[in-house]
Amino acid sequence: MNTPQATPLAGLRVIEMGQLIAGPFAGKTLGDFGAEVIKIEPPGAGDPLRNWRLLRHGTSVWWQVQSRNKRSLALDLRAAEGQDIARRLIAEADVLIENFKPGTLEGWGLAPERLQALNPGLIVLRISGYGQTGPYRDRPGFGVVGEAMGGLRHLTAEPGRVPVRVGVSIGDTLAALHGVIGVLLALHHRTAHGGAGQVIDVALHEAVFNCMESLIPEYSAFGAVREPAGSALPGIAPSNAYPCQDGWVLVAGNGDSIFKRLMTAIGRDDLGAAPDLADNAGRVARVAEIDTAIGQWTQQRSVQAVLDALTAARVPAGKVYTARDIAEDPHYQARDMLLAQTTRDGDTLTVPGIVPKLSATPGGVRASAPHLGEDTDAVLRELGLSAGQIAALRQRGIVQ
Repeated sequence: MNTPQATPLAGLRVIEMGQLIAGPFAGKTLGDFGAEVIKIEPPGAGDPLRNWRLLRHGTSVWWQVQSRNKRSLALDLRAAEGQDIARRLIAEADVLIENFKPGTLEGWGLAPERLQALNPGLIVLRISGYGQTGPYRDRPGFGVVGEAMGGLRHLTAEPGRVPVRVGVSIGDTLAALHGVIGVLLALHHRTAHGGAGQVIDVALHEAVFNCMESLIPEYSAFGAVREPAGSALPGIAPSNAYPCQDGWVLVAGNGDSIFKRLMTAIGRDDLGAAPDLADNAGRVARVAEIDTAIGQWTQQRSVQAVLDALTAARVPAGKVYTARDIAEDPHYQARDMLLAQTTRDGDTLTVPGIVPKLSATPGGVRASAPHLGEDTDAVLRELGLSAGQIAALRQRGIVQ
């Protein structure tokens, strides 16, 4: 385990009620940097992510990443006694994370205003498909729907072909990261301005939309609707994927001086010296010609030969990495981005490292992902419940 001596969020207590991806990713990120994260899961099955994708010993290896540095409390939030325990926990917490459908907390008697009456400094992060307000608030919304509504899915295609999904749950992750930003902002405000908490409302589609660069300004100014462009970056040239003898290479030669070095490297000084190609606007006008020239050069070479030549020419380029490429890459290893983690079942598993990297108070993996309800007794004892009370709750199925 990578266990640093000091972490920036040490002493912060987080209650995580979310499940699957967005809420738990926010909890994971806070946990990586020292927060104590108590994850509340339903007794019986727990978080569905425990059973998603590839399993080892009956548990998803994805779970081992998403739930590291967390404690598991198996608690039935549908039951009045479970809700009372949740209120007692939240009364002593700094942050509550939830990513249920809007209105779920209210239905459980856990509305933020009621919780903040018990704990005025409480920060509540709410992640949902469409946000807590607006005409769509009650619609079910998963990350892929947020990616589509946010404008991303329309662009992830070859022209005229079906929009394809980014191969990971990018909408959920973007929402989680925006949520973490919100939590850190709210913590700073609480410290600097009198100790009051607040509610952070993150909608999946808004988190995606926030990353869509000039999409709306271009429509506003010119009526331009940006369309799919495959692997190219419209309006910026040259920047594309080019075929090699044994794969594809990404080349970003869109800086003015970089473009000249790129043209020299591929033997096309005529293009590099062309006055109308000296800036991006001119290159965009002749992008098809430029892409053809680069492609003719790359397809006569291996990926590695192309990368060697362009690295020597100081032109940004890279290959398309697979999981194997990442796992064997010395740069990933040198920057501690491939961590060996021992699971609760005793297996050694390589997991992603910590991002971002802080010089004085880096994050780390202090504990592997818990079994369902592994910390139930300990958490309840910390609340002051006796062994008899815990046993009675377990007998009635309130906890596990």
